[in-house]
Amino acid sequence: MKPILVYRFFEKREKSSWRPWGGIQSRRDLEEEVERINNELKDLRERADFQLNILPLSTISNIEEAEKIDEKMDVVLIYPSSGSSQLLNKLSTMGKWTLFFIRHRSGPVYLWYEIIHPRFLRNHTDQIVYRDIGIDDIVIDDYQLLLKRLRALYGLKNTLNSKIIAIDGPSGWGYLGYINGPYLARKKWNLDIITVTYRELEKRLRKAKSNQELVRLAEREAREYLDKYNVNLKTDFKFVVNAFILYYVFKDLLKEYNANAITVKECMGTIMPIAETTACLVLSMLNDDGYLAFCESDFVVIPSGILLHYISSKPVFLNDPTTPHHGIVTLAHCTAPRKMNGKDFEKADIVTHFESDYGAAPKVYMKKGQIVTVIDPDFEGRKWLIFRGRIIDNPSMNICRSQVDIEIDGDWYMLLKEMRGFHWMLCYGDYLEEVEYALKKIGIEVLNCSKKLPKY
Repeated sequence: MKPILVYRFFEKREKSSWRPWGGIQSRRDLEEEVERINNELKDLRERADFQLNILPLSTISNIEEAEKIDEKMDVVLIYPSSGSSQLLNKLSTMGKWTLFFIRHRSGPVYLWYEIIHPRFLRNHTDQIVYRDIGIDDIVIDDYQLLLKRLRALYGLKNTLNSKIIAIDGPSGWGYLGYINGPYLARKKWNLDIITVTYRELEKRLRKAKSNQELVRLAEREAREYLDKYNVNLKTDFKFVVNAFILYYVFKDLLKEYNANAITVKECMGTIMPIAETTACLVLSMLNDDGYLAFCESDFVVIPSGILLHYISSKPVFLNDPTTPHHGIVTLAHCTAPRKMNGKDFEKADIVTHFESDYGAAPKVYMKKGQIVTVIDPDFEGRKWLIFRGRIIDNPSMNICRSQVDIEIDGDWYMLLKEMRGFHWMLCYGDYLEEVEYALKKIGIEVLNCSKKLPKY
């Protein structure tokens, strides 16, 4: 992020309106504002729970000075105390994204507190003239809101152009998902999807299983996993050992292709006789390690998982939704991460995959009372639903093993009426603002079923 303070000094003229609004009128005012901003940015960097590199603050009073800035930046953060709209327009083209921090009460009031909307955004018209800059890019006094905007952009930057391994290739749920999912993942999100065939996976697994030292390591680490991390084993131990062998093979693939994400097509069938277990526990462990690991190779929902992971800095849970009713909805799947808060293992049973009654899958007991963010992507990449909820139960119905009942914070009937796509994505914490802001940047309309009037 490149912070830039825009200012201009004015000379007094008798019997004339010689100065515009604004509290920075002298060199001393400017110096004090520079010190104030630098202190605020230092505090911002310390509070950021993601990687935030803040370049040195520049002070600019004209376009010639702006043209001398040569740093590479993702975000331009403009402090427009005064200055011309032409200068602001020039600065707003220097990075991928532009944010404005404007003072009302947090320091000397800025000129652009008065005119950012009519003069810059609308350019003396009644319509916003910028395609990539809008009202949500303007922050008044609020560094907590600015941090949310930056967290959203961090998530978006790390999602765009990211690399993912697809065992047996990309796909999507249902006909529309099969057609649109991989296409939109590449076109809209520019995902680099690397296909690894089942023939190649089988060859790697055969080699791994013939390595007796590796097999002994898998047996030892499987026992340690079951002994140390609050786990009850309710399936055959051999399935867990085979899961660790598959886990080693997947980690080797991720390292070989320099990827941070993997997904498995035909995970409810083809992989079982090859791995002699299911992929469920494997994907759970990879998510706990900080990777992104998804079942079903559903590229309708996978971009939402990548985005939510990088926004929240936590594992995400790809799930099958049910029918919202009476303010609740049940979400379930067999591949839930256990480090849902990014640090601590939730209690779990290791059981079979439900549909096959085979292999090893975690039933994760997610924290009751935990606030969660949920995303429902559509098949066409046009309009996504999001809502905030609270975990109220971990039932044990005859459905996918990791199950949560979610109390919906907001209009559950709207959610029911507007549901689209199929798979949903969940993470611990409230990141609705960040998700909505990021999706607008990529041209996806958002229906926030937990929408409340902002306080900022």
